[in-house]
Amino acid sequence: MRVESEATSLSWIPSEAVKGYTKTMFTAGISHYDDPPPARIDDLESLRQADRFRFANRLRVWADFEDGQAVGYGVDGGGLMGSTTVRVGPLGATFAAIGLPDLRGEAEFGDGWIKVTQSAGGRTALPFPRPAATAPFARWQSPLVWTTLTVTLHADGRGEIGLSGASPFPRHWVYGPDGALTLKAGITDFKAWAAQTATPWGAEDSPVVVTAAETALERELSRLIMRGGRKPLVRELAGGQTLVRQGDRGDSLFLLLDGVVTVDVDGRTLGELGPGVVLGERAVLETGHRTATLTAVTPIRVAEATADTIDRAALEHLAAGHRREEHA
Repeated sequence: MRVESEATSLSWIPSEAVKGYTKTMFTAGISHYDDPPPARIDDLESLRQADRFRFANRLRVWADFEDGQAVGYGVDGGGLMGSTTVRVGPLGATFAAIGLPDLRGEAEFGDGWIKVTQSAGGRTALPFPRPAATAPFARWQSPLVWTTLTVTLHADGRGEIGLSGASPFPRHWVYGPDGALTLKAGITDFKAWAAQTATPWGAEDSPVVVTAAETALERELSRLIMRGGRKPLVRELAGGQTLVRQGDRGDSLFLLLDGVVTVDVDGRTLGELGPGVVLGERAVLETGHRTATLTAVTPIRVAEATADTIDRAALEHLAAGHRREEHA
């Protein structure tokens, strides 16, 4: 029996993700943030031509199984680098990023399964000054970006995809074999990326926190929060800090921009949530009190929109049927 599956990652720069002196390039309009990629990939090349991502990594795997063991397999795909458009006044220029060789080791075999791992990425189009250990103690070079994808095929016909490593920046989204958004890297850390020392091409990958993708409804709520009439307040919390406590009064809605939070109700942990999730609509629409305690597992950034800045009718329409306890 032949089993096949594939995974594709798209990497992009969300708003408010850049820190330090480099942020000036974005606020001045010299470089640009990216709109979130679509919830489903239909044509990867069209997205690249439209400058919708900074780089992509696609991994396709098939395997033939006999008597529960893989007897043959094939792999294709690889990295696809995007570009960066720079503008100074009315002038603009587009620079292509530089791809590095794809890294794909030998397939791993187990009892009734086969697993393939692939790292792909390269160097971003625009260099910027980075500290160095030796004189002149600075180098004009951008760090590397990458994702490490895995595809595991099983003799019973199942296929599993994973994100086992990634550069700390930019944001990485992973799509499944049907083209739908499935996984996300939970943290975007520009400072750690700028100080980069370990990469897969140096035989050392970077660990990544992976979370499930948010729902289509939450993506629409996110759009209302970030692109409504009044700009939301962006807050940052360290790991271990509490965003809201169960029972407290609350009249604001939160969009988790970066990081991971735990959800606790009546002292019981319900799970963890990652970037893109919308929190707090129950307090806004129903009780006026928080129905869960939300605690930062990692450093987080959240956009907070107060009740008077939210289109309540639109929120009620979009939130109909969206009553998960963990949304506080």
